[in-house]
Amino acid sequence: METALPNKYARLRSTLSPAETDARLQWVDHVARLMDSQFRLPGTNFRFGLDPLLGLIPVVGELGTFAISAALVLTMVRHGASRKVVVLMVLNILLDTIVGSIPVIGNLFDFAYKSNERNVRLLRRHYGEGRYQGSGTGLIVMVVLALAGILALVGWASYELFRWAWAYFQ
Repeated sequence: METALPNKYARLRSTLSPAETDARLQWVDHVARLMDSQFRLPGTNFRFGLDPLLGLIPVVGELGTFAISAALVLTMVRHGASRKVVVLMVLNILLDTIVGSIPVIGNLFDFAYKSNERNVRLLRRHYGEGRYQGSGTGLIVMVVLALAGILALVGWASYELFRWAWAYFQ
């Protein structure tokens, strides 16, 4: 796929990997940064994004960040990430979602574990090795089904936890 770089950058175009030139993959990079490290705690080098902030909202917040992470992985799959890289990305998201669902501990974990940025680094390393393959429709279907199943399980577990907490505090 040809990139949208102007002609004066034609020489540069050949030296950049598709991960650096494709606008959709730049979108992935921007969203990952927004979710994981957009903001800086004043007076420190500690960075955080919307992921831990949304995680403060019970059930809905964690499901929302999961959906955004899943969309990022699907975009990366469409651009040729191999099965091994996709499995590692899904494991990152799964760990972030499961641990992030635990009250208090999960909120602290979300501030430290930046799964989206880890996934972007995995993809950049994959592109740097020149192992990207193009689109894989079968892999996309498999990842969508796996992520939908994980989303359903997290939603069910969150519902049960909320229901238990409600009954406990009544």
